Amino acid sequence: MRVLVIGAGPAGLYFSYLFKKRNPGCELRVIEQNRADSTFGFGVVFSDRALEFLRGDDPATYELITPQMEAWTDLQVVHRGTPVVIDGIGFAAIGRLKLLQLLQRQAASVGIFPEYEKPVLREQGYDLVVAADGVNSTVRSWHDFGTTTSHLTNKFAWYGTTSVFDTLTQTFVANEHGSFNAHHYRHAPRMSTFVVECDAATWQRAGFAAMDESATLAYLEKLFGHPLVSNKSVWRNFPNLRNRRWFVGNTVLIGDALRTAHFSIGSGTRLAMEDAIALAKALHESGDLGKALESYEAARRPVVEKLVAAADASGAWYERFPEHMKLAPREFAWSYIQRSGRIDPARLRKISPKFTDG
Repeated sequence: MRVLVIGAGPAGLYFSYLFKKRNPGCELRVIEQNRADSTFGFGVVFSDRALEFLRGDDPATYELITPQMEAWTDLQVVHRGTPVVIDGIGFAAIGRLKLLQLLQRQAASVGIFPEYEKPVLREQGYDLVVAADGVNSTVRSWHDFGTTTSHLTNKFAWYGTTSVFDTLTQTFVANEHGSFNAHHYRHAPRMSTFVVECDAATWQRAGFAAMDESATLAYLEKLFGHPLVSNKSVWRNFPNLRNRRWFVGNTVLIGDALRTAHFSIGSGTRLAMEDAIALAKALHESGDLGKALESYEAARRPVVEKLVAAADASGAWYERFPEHMKLAPREFAWSYIQRSGRIDPARLRKISPKFTDG
């Protein structure tokens, strides 16, 4: 079988590793238009179960990555300068570049060496083409996948900071220009991710459209009180990407090329890796490509749609966070933790007894 994987992010690398490991005699080629060390953002965050979804079927990757992760058991919401701790809501994180390097190592262990800085061209002669080239996928333009994209109105920018935090923290502040939020968490012993978000009106009043990178950094450092590091940290609007068709012919979508999930629920990378697992499994279990791709979609679509619905609800809450900030700190934290619809008061009482008892 001749396989072409386009994109060497977590989805493409992990699929390539899994497929080649099961099919050592196959011809598998990975093409990536960026450099091997090129990545947007700083950290990748997972739920408290982190990579548990790998432990059973892929203990080698689990044991390779897990020791490199930063983990904590609570989260914190800071509003009006008042921190509110929500116990039992844990997370784990790792640097994006570190994760890529570890997945590159796994791929190399089975003879996969991606071709970096390679233009993405429509090539013939492959039995399977896996589009893992992200939200701005080139491969999607080759077929009609029924793609739709809408953008949220909030502006966000992804920074890093040398400040380290005991737990994932959501800090909400206001000044004369409007309301701001920072999602921040450590992803390495001496480095944290720091995502800044604000509504469009606040962004305009603050004058960010006319600011260069250094002026923007200075403004945000003064506002939040932390030194910031930029890495392609431009202001963006989050894209909600959906595809009606998951595959066309022998071309299949995985990861962010297939769909996006708002960063506030921290599931994008996990979704991408789980796509890779499901696709590799379906191909292994069926000798018929068409049936394998149908099985992949049938297995993943219900899971993805449920999680994306939660991500959409969370994203919608952030679109209105200045309105929610009218609440007192504790009531605000209640609103925040229930934003996605996945945690109702009854469940919250079980997993966060200190917060609910308070």
